[in-house]
Amino acid sequence: MADVKWPFRADEALSGGLVTRYRLRSEFQAVHRNVYIPKGQQLTPQDRAVAAWLWADRRATLAGLSASAIYGTRWIDAQLPAELNRRSRDKASGVILHSDALQDDEACVRDGMKLTTPARTAFDLGRRQGLQRAVARLDALARATDLKLPDVQSLIERHPGARGIIQLRRALELIDAGSQSPWETRTRLTLVAAGLPRPTTQVPVYDGGCLLARIDMGWEDWLVGVEFDGAQHWTDPRQRTWDIDRQAELEALGWRIVRVSADMLRYRPSVVVARARAALTAAGAAM
Repeated sequence: MADVKWPFRADEALSGGLVTRYRLRSEFQAVHRNVYIPKGQQLTPQDRAVAAWLWADRRATLAGLSASAIYGTRWIDAQLPAELNRRSRDKASGVILHSDALQDDEACVRDGMKLTTPARTAFDLGRRQGLQRAVARLDALARATDLKLPDVQSLIERHPGARGIIQLRRALELIDAGSQSPWETRTRLTLVAAGLPRPTTQVPVYDGGCLLARIDMGWEDWLVGVEFDGAQHWTDPRQRTWDIDRQAELEALGWRIVRVSADMLRYRPSVVVARARAALTAAGAAM
């Protein structure tokens, strides 16, 4: 019997002869009523979105992080529940139901599934979960889609009384599709919140006309850069050697580089700000 594309609805798989009842019980596990995946399989955010949509009989609109996942957005926690927009009394573990009245131009179809448009997805994500997390999610969505901020602004005008509008307006001012991870977003927001000039993301550095590096963020006028180093920068010997060589090359071109770790952002953000401020001052920036 051929492999079954999953997640799948059990009733459809059984009636279509794709699985037997014995195989369904022995090889698959239910994630929702009538929705199955292979036993032991870990769900991605995209899988969770599809599974929830199938549970809702394909009659719900994927929203929030689930819509974002279908657009290919990275950095979504795979353990978070799926999100659907559907007016229903039915409930399922692992599914958050919203009951917003969506207008026709606030939803679209992708891969046969109805989901909120990038603009409506941004409108929803930007109003929830606190400013820093909202901006990180908007950064990731903007990087994955052709999100246009005027379209989100139009939704704000259309729904002026929606909860979280004040936070959304602030989040839209801070969004930057150049951020390559939530940690880079957090670094940028830490600097901006401390009153430093807003850095440019993914700053290209050339040497003799050849691209030498892209700095996570920085101030090109003053040759000051800020780099967030993830775990691989400390645990992978090859990565560490490459980082050391790259740092030396950047310094030879006059750049001052402030390196940031997750530990610093969590427990010592003031150190990050102080080092960036000191580098800017040394470079001649008026602080």
